[in-house]
Amino acid sequence: MDSNTPQSSLAVPEATVLDACGETPLPELGLIEQMWDTDPIPHGEVRAHAARAVDGMSFDGVPDGGEVALGVGSRGIANLPAIVAGVVDALDGRGFDPFVVPAMGSHGGATAEGQREMLAELGVTEASVGCAIRSSMDVVEVGRTADRDVPVVTDAHAADADAILPINRVKPHTDFDGTVESGLSKMLVIGLGKQRGAKIAHDWAVDWSLREMLPAITEQLLDALPVVGGVAIVEDQHDDTTLIEGVPPSGFLNREAELLETAYERMPTLPFDDIDVLIIDRQGKDVSGQGMDTNVIGRRPFAIQEPEPDHPDIKRIYTRSLTEAAHGNAMGMGSADVVHADLLAAVDMPTTLVNALTASTTRGVRLPPVAETDRAGLVCALSTIGVVDPDTVRVVRATDTMRLGQLYASTALVETARERDDLRVVAEPEPIAFEGGDFVAPTPHEAAPAARSDEDDPSGE
Repeated sequence: MDSNTPQSSLAVPEATVLDACGETPLPELGLIEQMWDTDPIPHGEVRAHAARAVDGMSFDGVPDGGEVALGVGSRGIANLPAIVAGVVDALDGRGFDPFVVPAMGSHGGATAEGQREMLAELGVTEASVGCAIRSSMDVVEVGRTADRDVPVVTDAHAADADAILPINRVKPHTDFDGTVESGLSKMLVIGLGKQRGAKIAHDWAVDWSLREMLPAITEQLLDALPVVGGVAIVEDQHDDTTLIEGVPPSGFLNREAELLETAYERMPTLPFDDIDVLIIDRQGKDVSGQGMDTNVIGRRPFAIQEPEPDHPDIKRIYTRSLTEAAHGNAMGMGSADVVHADLLAAVDMPTTLVNALTASTTRGVRLPPVAETDRAGLVCALSTIGVVDPDTVRVVRATDTMRLGQLYASTALVETARERDDLRVVAEPEPIAFEGGDFVAPTPHEAAPAARSDEDDPSGE
C-alpha cells in the first residue's frame, strides 16, 4: 500500500499493535469440512432447467414479438449467466424480444453504467445471455399504497415493456424475518424500484416494517404492471443451484413463502454457535446485501424494529478484504471489529455511502480499526476478548459468509469436530504461518474445495 495515501494513514502498524497488546499467544489452525447432503442441478443442465421454468407461464395478452423485461440483480447467484440465458432461450423460442434490466436498487453507485458493470462482474453481458441490457436509473410512479399512501415506483424500461419477468434467488433476508424476504417480491419492490424505490421502501421500513410493507407493495405492483411471473432460484449449502422454478404472479407471495422455508433449510451456517474470533477473508455485495450475511454472523447493522439474531455468539470479527465484484461498496464493514488495510484500500466511500443512505443505515458502514497486517488484525481481535489460552480459544476462519463448507478452526474446535458426524477433520492444527505479516495459507475454500457432482465452475458455462 502507498504510505502517502489517506487510507494508509488509518492503518495501525503491526509493531504498534504488538507493543500495545504484549505477548498474545496465537492458536494453531486445522482445516475442517461440513458434511452436507446436497443434490445440486448439474452445471451443464442449468440452462435447460431455466428454460423449462418459463414453459408453464402464461403470456396471454403479450403480442407476438413483444418485449419482455428480465429483472436481474447484483447478488453472486450461482450459474447466473446460464440461468438468464436459459430464460432468454425460452422467450426467443416463443417469438418474444427479451431484454435485461438491472434490478438492484442503488447498487453500482446508483448509476446506469455502474449497474451495467455490476452485471458484467457477475458474468451477465449481452454476449453471455443473448439479449440486450437496458440500464437506467429512471423510474415511473405506478400508484400509491392504500395504507399510508406510499409512492410505488418501477424502472422506466420495465414499465414500457409488454411483460416483466424477474429472476432472483429466494433466501433469508439480512435485515428482517417475514413470510417473504429476499426473492421475487423484493426484486419487484426494491430492485426494480432503483435508487428512488429502494430509498422509499427503507424510509418507510422505520415505521412500517419490511415484513408488512413488502407484500403490500408487491400486490400493488402486480396489479399495476404486466408481470407474467418470475423465475425463483434456491441454492444449497455449497452455493450450488438446487432448484429453478417458474412462479406465476398469483404465487409471488404464497409460493415464495414456501420456497423461503426450503431456502432456510439449505442455508449454509457456521457449525459452532460460540466463537471467540471469526476471520472473514472477504465481504462484498455479491456475497450478501450487508457484505457479510447477518444470519451467519449474528449481527444486524439495520436493526430498526428488528431484533438481533439470537445466535451465533461471536465476540470479535476480523474482515480481511473486499470482493472485486463489490465495486468498492463496503456496506456491512461496520459489523466487523477489525479490518485489514487491504479492505480499506478497496473502499469507494461515495458508492458505499449512497447504498447506506438508501438503506437508511449508517451503522453498517462505520469504519472499524484498521490493521496493517493479518497478524496485527488477529492480535487486535484476540487481545480484546480476555485472557487467551491457545489450546481453548475458539477461532474460525471462513472464505466468506456464502462459502462455509470448509473452515480453518482452532485446536479446541477441531477436537469438537472429531466428535460430530456432520463435521470432518481434513487437516490437523498447525502454527499459523505469516509472510510479511499476512497469512500464508490460502482461503479455506481454495485449500480444500468441497466434492461436487459436476465440474466446479460457478459460471455454468
